[in-house]
Amino acid sequence: MAILAGVALALTACGGRDSGSASSSLNPLRWFGGGGQPEQRSLTPEGGYPTQSNDHRSLIAHISGARWEPLYEGRMLVVTGQPGTKGWWAAALVPEVPMPSGRIRGDENGTLRLRMVALPPLANTYPASAPATANDEIEVAMTLSHEALATIREIVITSAGNAVTLRP
Repeated sequence: MAILAGVALALTACGGRDSGSASSSLNPLRWFGGGGQPEQRSLTPEGGYPTQSNDHRSLIAHISGARWEPLYEGRMLVVTGQPGTKGWWAAALVPEVPMPSGRIRGDENGTLRLRMVALPPLANTYPASAPATANDEIEVAMTLSHEALATIREIVITSAGNAVTLRP
């Protein structure tokens, strides 16, 4: 037993300050990657998360309503908006602060700030006429899990003309 302890003590002394020496490979503390500082890794994608500057959609003119729909895994936020003219498309609710997809959460005060955005009509596709109230409303939805709702006290949805606040 004393011989085994002596051999182990001798091998641990082999890895001196010069980590590039051949004798450092005899140090059992370095055999499986130990002894050095672990490389710091991040989950942030290269180039960071997409920001709002990548989104070329404009704010909807007016939010006419917002409601909650129950889901088994959380709730669905359904927002109805009125565009300024006919033909708006590709509507969505986007967070004001860029967040990874599927990881929506409130800020330090528990407020989630969303914007209702859409793309304007393509050139020469619709006359610049005002939309009819019932026919030209845009409805978008966002699902929020129970986990996400636990960090949210209120949701503020903004448009170009107004803002709506909901509480989960």
